[in-house]
Amino acid sequence: MKSVIPREVESLWTLFTAPTVWALHFIVCYATFAIFCARGLASDISFDTVRLALAVFTLLALAMIVLSAYLAWRQWGFGSGDPPHDAPTRKDRRYFQGFATLLLSGLSFVAVAYMAIPLMFIAECQP
Repeated sequence: MKSVIPREVESLWTLFTAPTVWALHFIVCYATFAIFCARGLASDISFDTVRLALAVFTLLALAMIVLSAYLAWRQWGFGSGDPPHDAPTRKDRRYFQGFATLLLSGLSFVAVAYMAIPLMFIAECQP
């Protein structure tokens, strides 16, 4: 199977991609609502516009996490090797990193999804 994404992308940095996306999503959501409500920007921008912008940002974050999970699954050998990957070989290190990245991607996906739940229920800024 020919892949569009080259194998060189799979490095130690892929391990940190999904948690970093989750952290940025967390900061952007809370900072946006805090600034919007504290500055009284409701007269300039509607609350629904802010909510829609953050929903789009959430979908982008989830897409990046899914891409990270795909890269991890590919690095893990598409699930061909069962854990534990504890042999001191390059292949087992690559499988372990892919498996760990896949687990972190799943955790980050759930964290972003739960972070997005308040977007549906917050009606307006509370004084």
